[in-house]
Amino acid sequence: MSDKVKILLAEDDANLGMLLSNFLKAKKFEVTLCVDGDIALKRFREQMFDFIILDVMMPVKDGFSVAKEIRTTDSEIPILFLTAKSMKEDKLAGFEVGADDYLTKPFAMEELMARINAILKRSYKEGKKETTFKVGDISYDYLQQMIEIGDDAKKLTTKENELFYLLVKKGDDVLDRNEALKHVWGDDNYFNGRSMDVYITKLRKYLNPSEKVEIVNVHGKGFRLVITD
Repeated sequence: MSDKVKILLAEDDANLGMLLSNFLKAKKFEVTLCVDGDIALKRFREQMFDFIILDVMMPVKDGFSVAKEIRTTDSEIPILFLTAKSMKEDKLAGFEVGADDYLTKPFAMEELMARINAILKRSYKEGKKETTFKVGDISYDYLQQMIEIGDDAKKLTTKENELFYLLVKKGDDVLDRNEALKHVWGDDNYFNGRSMDVYITKLRKYLNPSEKVEIVNVHGKGFRLVITD
């Protein structure tokens, strides 16, 4: 997998969306372009991103609504709003739902780039999300989707990788079952819940060679990664 910063871009203006996407790709970002808020939210739940750019006025689901739902499962990912509005009340509303910055149209591409770089610098070391972890006796590389325990290496599928990443990022905290379902599967219905249980079983199997790390059930809540000395 690439180590490029992954941007989720939601813009309903087809011409502007393509212009922004091409510009960001030329700047070495990996971009997923969505034409409305509902599609953007689905992509967010299906994949892992490092940065989100949301147009405020979009069909189906507006940018504020998308940001509000994203913040229920991810309080850290940077969000930048694009809007034709310049009213103070709209900007305050954006910050209240968790925006990191707000850019009013029309804007210069250089200004957009400066805003993105400034936010990334504040959010991630050297502008990149933490992607490699040492968990007990396990080495985990999110970008490579790889778990290594001694000489044993296992390549994870996309869903396995996203689920394990959530567990690792939670640290000693419990990964809420519904949070994981919404983030990885997009819906916390019964059938997705059964599917997640199968994936948890697979991850436990991959962790068998480890003497220090295990996934435990927290009754009525979810799962936790337990690390012993």
